[in-house]
Amino acid sequence: MRSAGWRVARSEAERVRRDLRERGCLRPDLAVVRTDEFVTFPITSGPLDPLPDGGVAVEAEFEPHGRMSVRNYRDLLDWAPEDVRRLPRSYDVVGDVVLVRIPRELLDRSEAIGRALLAFVPGARVVARDEGVHGTARRRRLVRLAGEGGFRTRHRENGLDLEVDLERAYFSPRLGGEHARVAAEVRPGETVFDLCCGIGPFSLAIARDGRASAIVAVDSNPDAIELLEANQGRLRLAGRIRAVVGDVGAFVAASGVAQRVVLNLPHEGIKYLTSVGKSVAPGGVLHYYEVTERSAAGHRPHDLLVELGTDGWSLAGCRIVHPYSPRSDLVAYTLARVGA
Repeated sequence: MRSAGWRVARSEAERVRRDLRERGCLRPDLAVVRTDEFVTFPITSGPLDPLPDGGVAVEAEFEPHGRMSVRNYRDLLDWAPEDVRRLPRSYDVVGDVVLVRIPRELLDRSEAIGRALLAFVPGARVVARDEGVHGTARRRRLVRLAGEGGFRTRHRENGLDLEVDLERAYFSPRLGGEHARVAAEVRPGETVFDLCCGIGPFSLAIARDGRASAIVAVDSNPDAIELLEANQGRLRLAGRIRAVVGDVGAFVAASGVAQRVVLNLPHEGIKYLTSVGKSVAPGGVLHYYEVTERSAAGHRPHDLLVELGTDGWSLAGCRIVHPYSPRSDLVAYTLARVGA
């Protein structure tokens, strides 16, 4: 197998091997090549900064390492066991972009983690450290760790080929199941409001299925709406979604009602819940997403019903979408408004 390599004199091999291993650059899935004069180490692609002393970068043929089975990217990092245990166990793949959240104690080794992920994830073009979503426009702060190119990519989800720009507009690949579930529940003739829609994966999945009579997607970030409209045109769904740049509070105050409303603002949605509830028609449904502390999970549905008005609402469903932190989960609450 052909791979990037680092060739050194045999007398320097052990020192350089330790250096490459510490940086996370040494590929344990490939065997080292030795001759009478030189040793060539297989390394992950990407720049070596600073360069190891006394060697030269090469492209070379390496044999698979028969004793090493690479099961995950952590196998490509020859670190001390206590450091390996601190490595993130999950990461997100959006198109050809890999996003990973790195614990504070490993931040100074982020680039090594990035190179290992770039080598391990099939088709990966660039790896970035995800520093979370910030501001009212919900733009993601990313730090490039390995690879090249920007953070605009194509991501396939539920049979839809979505244009995504991870720096400019909100999108989470972990919600793919929710996008499909909510779309499947839409009944013929419903009006749907998709609030804080990001690039519109809920709206696009609902529009593709074709049962809703009207879909309105709202986000305060104009870049998100631009991507939604571009996807709508490219997917031949033009005219099925009305995309609105605007504040959720202002929109629901003047919008009338819909039979189905999605509110996906996991950290701040609670401040809109009462006003959004008024935009749900009697007999309609609100799909509300929130990061909920596990310690509060038992009474949180009741708290939300109180916020909406207990007499007029019931809990139709509650499910954990995915863990968010060691003490909290992203939870999908399905809240039904009483009425015909």
